[in-house]
Amino acid sequence: MQAGLSWGTILRKRENFRKAFDGFDPRKMALYGERKTRSLLADAGIVRNRLKVRSAVTNARAFLAVQKEFGSFDSYIWSFMGNRPRINRWRTLKEIPAATEESKRISADLLRRGFRFVGPTICYSHMQATGMVNDHLVHCFRHRELGG
Repeated sequence: MQAGLSWGTILRKRENFRKAFDGFDPRKMALYGERKTRSLLADAGIVRNRLKVRSAVTNARAFLAVQKEFGSFDSYIWSFMGNRPRINRWRTLKEIPAATEESKRISADLLRRGFRFVGPTICYSHMQATGMVNDHLVHCFRHRELGG
């Protein structure tokens, strides 16, 4: 949902998203039909973009397929990093990239598997948020705490 929007907008709507999308349970979301889609598009508490709402359902289905193939989404996504986080040593915010070769590979593979709205920048944001990369600046206390 964040693609093309500010993170602030998305974060302010986080609880509305959680409620509207059944706690992000992919098993429930994969079953959404046209009636649920119409309901979501009428919900002023979330981003009401038809393509993004439909992609949430498509992505839930693709997510379940990845889980079935790899045993877990975690196993799949970490395989792109050799099952180890990358510890970067950035000194300034300007050094932190918006995307990397790994995020480009992840994006391409997710798209091949039917996911939508998963470009390299979104994938890199996921990598940062889940600890696949440590992009805290070297002088930040969290850099060392996270293995820097």
